[in-house]
Amino acid sequence: MPGKVTDDRSRTRGPMAEQAAVAGGRGAGRMPSGFDPEAGSTTAGVRRLYTVPIMADVLGVPVAAVRHWCRSGLLEPTRRAGSLEWFDFQQLVVGRRLARLLAGGMALREIDAKLAGLAPGGAAEAARADGRIVADGTRLSIRRGNRLVGAGGQLQLGFYADDLATADEEILMPLVRRCDAPEDGIPSTPIDIALDDAIGPDCLGELLDLAADLEAAGEYAGAAEALRAALQAAPPTARVAFMLAELLYRSGDLTAARERYYAAIELDADHLEARANLGCVLAELGELELSLAALEGVVRQQPDYADAHWHMAGVLRDLGRGADEQRHLRLFLSLAPASPWAKLARARLDG
Repeated sequence: MPGKVTDDRSRTRGPMAEQAAVAGGRGAGRMPSGFDPEAGSTTAGVRRLYTVPIMADVLGVPVAAVRHWCRSGLLEPTRRAGSLEWFDFQQLVVGRRLARLLAGGMALREIDAKLAGLAPGGAAEAARADGRIVADGTRLSIRRGNRLVGAGGQLQLGFYADDLATADEEILMPLVRRCDAPEDGIPSTPIDIALDDAIGPDCLGELLDLAADLEAAGEYAGAAEALRAALQAAPPTARVAFMLAELLYRSGDLTAARERYYAAIELDADHLEARANLGCVLAELGELELSLAALEGVVRQQPDYADAHWHMAGVLRDLGRGADEQRHLRLFLSLAPASPWAKLARARLDG
């Protein structure tokens, strides 16, 4: 999800990271009575966990990459609540390994295929392996003690390669900077996808993987075509509508993104990420009261959703409601003290 309160990076993350960069959090509204950020049982399960947008920002990768790794089983949420997912520090470590492979020039589906041959349990087992993943160009191996084990268990010579994982070293800063979109708008040229070939769950998955690869490469037009093909090839789902909405948001088409978020919510009224992101887009379109109402509904249903408090703080700031803004910033910090936006939140509280 997007964010707009922290920095001025381009639209490569989605409403949550964007909102952090622009407004200090969107949305407002009062918390349900009895909600205690320190003692409440609802927060105990998510404090110091990372949502998908926060994971993406910490790792310095597109949100689409994190969602792809979840879909592929390479990342496993520690906790789920409806459409929301949270990850612990160990998953952040796994994510860092994957992020470095992506930063090294490998495509998302290429990472899946290369990792699949490294462990009997496939790519998911390899991503979580105790040994360090090392790379020689596009060849991957796992270092086990003094040995390098490649695909199929074959021993490799150990004079090449750089370690891609270094245990639990500092990983709470972005590892790579994503490339900004060209100034003249959406990069590249739309791709042609034959819908006659895009039938069935396997083909649908391929379309979603293709969209993630294209988005990670900054090919927004091609990624949008793949997602539209997915929506036409199978009955529409909230998940795919939401993915297209995020992509349209990153490409700068706020009006189209708003309509796709509405479509996702129509398909699944409990899709809280879509509702929260809709609040962000409405705020950017200047519809602050509607944004506030959307985010109020989100925190009423999921009071421990840190991202929503962050967005709400930004909307309240824009509305001149400083006291309410500070309350939501404090709630945000109680839920996500290690977030990339925590420093800015504390500065706003101190200011």
